[in-house]
Amino acid sequence: MVFDKFRQQLSQLGDLKKMRDQALALQRQLAAEELVVEEKGVRVIITGDQKIKELSVQGVSNQTLIDVLNKAIRRSQEMAAKKLQEISGGLSGLR
Repeated sequence: MVFDKFRQQLSQLGDLKKMRDQALALQRQLAAEELVVEEKGVRVIITGDQKIKELSVQGVSNQTLIDVLNKAIRRSQEMAAKKLQEISGGLSGLR
C-alpha cells in the first residue's frame, strides 16, 4: 500500500517534469518565430514569445522605445503569471 502511494507520487513527478519539458520546448519554439506587421508607415517585428525585435515609424527606429515596450510587456506577463499562480494554487514545480 505504501509502495503504491510512493509509485503514484513518482509517476506524478514524472508527469510534471514531462509537462515542464514540453512547456520549455514550446517557449523555445515561440521565441524562434517572428511576426511582421506593417501598416501606415509603421513596421513591427515581434517574436512568438512577445518580444519586440524591431519597431520603426517611416523607416526610423528607436531602440530606447523598443526596450521600454519590451519591459512593459515583460511586466504585464509577470503580473498575469502571478495572478494565474494565485488561482492555480501555485504549481511552482512547473517552473
